[in-house]
Amino acid sequence: MEEKLLRDYARLIAFEGGHVVKGDEVWINAGLDQPDFVTMVVEECYKAGAKKVTVYWHHDPVNKLAYKNETVGSLATVSPMMTAKFKYWVKKLPTVIHIISDDPDAMKGVNQNKVTKSMAKRYPKIKKYRDAMDGKYKWSIAAVPGKAWAKKVFPKLNEEDAIEALWAAILKTSRVDGNDPVKNWDDHNNFLVNQRKKLEALDLRKLIYKASNGTDFQVELVKGMKWGGGVEFAPNKGQFNPNIPSEEVFTTPMKGKAEGTLVASKPLSYNGELIEDFAISFKDGKVCSVKARKNQALLEKMVKMDEGASMLGEVALVPFESPINQTGLLFYETLFDENACCHVALGAGFPELYPGALDMNMEQRAEVGINNSMIHVDFMVGTRDLSIVGIDAKGKEIQLFKDGTWAI
Repeated sequence: MEEKLLRDYARLIAFEGGHVVKGDEVWINAGLDQPDFVTMVVEECYKAGAKKVTVYWHHDPVNKLAYKNETVGSLATVSPMMTAKFKYWVKKLPTVIHIISDDPDAMKGVNQNKVTKSMAKRYPKIKKYRDAMDGKYKWSIAAVPGKAWAKKVFPKLNEEDAIEALWAAILKTSRVDGNDPVKNWDDHNNFLVNQRKKLEALDLRKLIYKASNGTDFQVELVKGMKWGGGVEFAPNKGQFNPNIPSEEVFTTPMKGKAEGTLVASKPLSYNGELIEDFAISFKDGKVCSVKARKNQALLEKMVKMDEGASMLGEVALVPFESPINQTGLLFYETLFDENACCHVALGAGFPELYPGALDMNMEQRAEVGINNSMIHVDFMVGTRDLSIVGIDAKGKEIQLFKDGTWAI
């Protein structure tokens, strides 16, 4: 891949993704697949003014060995070193950049019961730290090709060509085109923010989804809840772009107020395995049934991780003709596939979208209608014929999406 494009991408991640500024401390989480590119990102963070950059490396095969050989109790342990890291994170709120390259099949063959149990036991030990920093720091997720991931997306190509093809797809969908990627993103952010303002001005109370694949669903919204998308802001830390790429405008719906069925339009990669051809039905606001052609048992475990896992934390609007969907690729990675078309998420909502919620405790957030869970799992529901109708405070119907794309 042309070095200039890679340099442009690294600059985009540092300057627009994490929006690193003078004096920032930056943490980078990355796999071992593209060390040279990660080094570029580190360099760009320092150019942006970072006072300190620390890289935390991980490797899928090592993680898999841990799940295969350790006990549930061992996997759920939070060491004193990790506790100290969480305390520091809460106190200093460093900018966190995630550079992902994971193999979609990384955990194939691992006992998913052990994964689920260890996550459930570990979560309460770190929850107070996550709650304390939720919505208060800058973060961004971007991607680079890993060998296994590239071969998954391009199975007919040899490894070298597959990596090159995945690089091209990542850069294209991230608006790295040889021009100024930061300006490209500023223009894109302006569009997304404009759509957010339109939706907020409508004062919507409900969304109704219908599609020919069987989706027939409605969900209530929270009065006063803001819409997010594109550029976001962390109190006292400034702006950042959480996802590169991103095409979504999203909000947190009312906890426990959903009815009907959502049919997934793309597979879901969860815990290193694929859930395919699935549908999720809701009654009285909670998941009442799930059906999947592949990995139904895993889907059933996911929606029972905790009480909040069976309720929605996000609804996101993405036009079917998004640059990601136009590639015609299934990326097997939520960062891309969720931004290909409309999606929803089971689990935790976004308290930062409700004015004052970051200063509320969990009980107060629940009273507002913000869901809480150890998971936040996006799955795609957008289709070429998807219709989304909004109902405002006066009961008026407004067509928000028609034939899979924006109608406002």
